[in-house]
Amino acid sequence: MGIRIYNTATRRKEEFEPRDEGSVSMYVCGPTVYNHIHIGNARTFLSFDVVRRYLEYRGFDVSFVQNITDVDDKIIKRANEEGRPATEVAAEYTTAFQDAMASLGVAPPTVAPKATETIPEMISMVRRLIEREYAYEVDGDVYFSVRSFSDYGKLSGRDIDEMNAGSRVDVDDRKRDPLDFALWKAAKPGEPHWTSPWGEGRPGWHLECSVMSEKELGVTFDIHGGASDLIFPHHENEIAQSEAATGEPFVRYWMHGGLLQVNKEKMSKSLGNFMLLKDVLKDYDASAVRLMMLQTHYRSPLDFSDDRLDEARTSYERIITPIREVRAATEQPALRRDVQAGAEDRNELLAAIESARERFISEMDDDFNTAGALGALFELARATNRFLGEFGVGEGESNVPLLRQAGNALEELLGVLGITVAERPRSAYPQTVVALARDLAGYEGEDVERAVDALLAARAAARTEKNWAAADAVRDGLGELGFSVEDTSSGARIIYDSRI
Repeated sequence: MGIRIYNTATRRKEEFEPRDEGSVSMYVCGPTVYNHIHIGNARTFLSFDVVRRYLEYRGFDVSFVQNITDVDDKIIKRANEEGRPATEVAAEYTTAFQDAMASLGVAPPTVAPKATETIPEMISMVRRLIEREYAYEVDGDVYFSVRSFSDYGKLSGRDIDEMNAGSRVDVDDRKRDPLDFALWKAAKPGEPHWTSPWGEGRPGWHLECSVMSEKELGVTFDIHGGASDLIFPHHENEIAQSEAATGEPFVRYWMHGGLLQVNKEKMSKSLGNFMLLKDVLKDYDASAVRLMMLQTHYRSPLDFSDDRLDEARTSYERIITPIREVRAATEQPALRRDVQAGAEDRNELLAAIESARERFISEMDDDFNTAGALGALFELARATNRFLGEFGVGEGESNVPLLRQAGNALEELLGVLGITVAERPRSAYPQTVVALARDLAGYEGEDVERAVDALLAARAAARTEKNWAAADAVRDGLGELGFSVEDTSSGARIIYDSRI
């Protein structure tokens, strides 16, 4: 079986069959740039970043489009409050959004169209809708007639006759029906505006996604994504205006992410639990934040808390430790051990590598189940640690190719999830360690870290030869400089404290 996607439109998982063989056309609703993004926004963008990464991993050429809403009531309101142009506000927070995504490790979209750069195409779609009698003009405003589109409500499952004007629906006595929504808004004093056949004005929010997706991806593209709170009315309205304008189905697969809570409560400024992504990333590494979010399936609600972030930080260290240990054991002679693994033990680790890869793909094929995929990687990490602890690199480095295969598999599959392997932090070693290495290990260079490696190698050689005095001299010399040597099952490890 191939990739299966839960389609909000059909309310079931479906085999993924793209419009064009080998290629995926994908659109995800982007930010309205009037403030820094919060962690709820971040979760949505992260989820679809992983969807995109996995599709690419499976060999698809992905065209990923994400819009920037740079003209909107919220932007205008903020600009008026701060006494500066709306264009300035939009530019500032567009940059802030892009910086935040880069900090979280979210890859930039293939195309990031802006609303203000797509005005002619929006006007063109409004014209088409008026000509096809799905829209009407009133005093410079243009509205979409909801009841003219017979399939309205098919995505959200709502009955049009049971819908009421009010929450999330603009109430305007000039509308033919309270449910009708704005395609074009007549300009108000001091607002950004553009010339149109209906006078000076600006586009309605729902319109831009329909126009940008058609412009960049064509008609009936593959995947449209967003948070579940966009299903109604935003995505419902997109379907109505797009299908009314083109006469063709709008999207093949609708994907919606679950919402985020903070400490089991809805995030809101009034509750004092409103968290911006940029602030979270001051205290937690991006990979730990990604890991925490990906431990919950993208369609499920996510409870966000400091405790869960702390747990994720610990889990992150646990899953990347074998990668670091493999690097250390295969690259630093002082950490090598000479225990050759038998065929049964080698085959056991090889089977663990193959099993992890198979399970990772199986879980991700099943509607991008990142929680299950991470479970497979934690199993491989445990198996690799067990092997390292018992055998190290082996006699004549016989275990090295297999260990590298395990480490590379972990790093590769974590990379599919956008989780990178950070190097273990090391304090700046004192330059005096070079002189110590020169005296006790015959080191001739000037690099402090290589000097430490040389000392560890000399100590290991001395221990092998049972020259305990020489081994103790290295240990004691390092100790006087603030180093402590820890002997582990996979070799010696250095800890440095500059305060000593």
